[in-house]
Amino acid sequence: MIKVQTPEPFDPLMQEPLLPPKGHYSASKLERVLRAGHFAVTSELNPPDSADPRDVLKAAEPLIEVADGINATDASGANCHMSSMGICSLLSRAGQGVVFQISCRDRNRIAIQGDVLGAAAMGVGAVLCLTGDGVGVGDQPGAKAVFDFDSISLLRTLKTMRDEGVFLSGRKLSTPPKIFLGAAENPCVEPLEWRADRLEKKVEAGADFIQTNYIFDVDRFERFMEKVRARGLHKKVFILAGVGPLASAKAARWMRTNVPGIHIPDSVIERLENADNPGREGKEICIELVKKMRRINGVAGVHIMAYRREHMVNEIIEESGVLKDRL
Repeated sequence: MIKVQTPEPFDPLMQEPLLPPKGHYSASKLERVLRAGHFAVTSELNPPDSADPRDVLKAAEPLIEVADGINATDASGANCHMSSMGICSLLSRAGQGVVFQISCRDRNRIAIQGDVLGAAAMGVGAVLCLTGDGVGVGDQPGAKAVFDFDSISLLRTLKTMRDEGVFLSGRKLSTPPKIFLGAAENPCVEPLEWRADRLEKKVEAGADFIQTNYIFDVDRFERFMEKVRARGLHKKVFILAGVGPLASAKAARWMRTNVPGIHIPDSVIERLENADNPGREGKEICIELVKKMRRINGVAGVHIMAYRREHMVNEIIEESGVLKDRL
């Protein structure tokens, strides 16, 4: 296979910004990898509660060798951390491929459209559009939620900015943002019969890639993918299956009960409960899931989530061997 060329670090003093290759929307590494037909890997960098840039760069170190896109989370769980924009600025200046997450919870349409222009000017090529968790689940429940958009209306707006070169108001942009648009999906939660419908709406709204929530039930996910293939959606959007290591049976039970959109079968929890080393077993389960996802028709990659355990993402990808075909 041809080696995917990674763009040089973005230099804001260049006369011209990085241009997308022919047939691409952006110059992002993630889009290049996916359109080259490689099995892609993305992961989340969980922002520090810090204003020190070194904390960000240290957390990103384990991801650099294995991730085609590093997601900068945007106050996930409605908890305040360093901003997604700040993380993207630091990592793009360091030459890393990033995914700019936008939660509709915290900003209105004026702020969001401006943020996207600013991110694109920094060389950020991939944007993930999220509705966002309600403020009631976070550590500052008295905050005022915005929700001027949801994920689908946000996708439509950014697609309009990119493809038609205008703001939502209709005012013309002198230089449209060159961005690869993404969205999230929960394929394994009820009502299952609506999940492919929801995905199709996001594709129609402008999604170029999808990162799913955690998948621990492969049979349920495969049924979802059957519906996706029946509609031909796997030919219209790149689907990255979400996986992650579980630390223990207790942690798995807590996630299943308290985190929206998470389905963990009893068999997975029992396996962790019976393991001599639950942490190692959780990692092995994740490695097995990565390998299984690669064999499912229509899955273009994996999105690995390991809260505050970025080093484990590196180990999981290396031990799974899914990058061995990269030359």
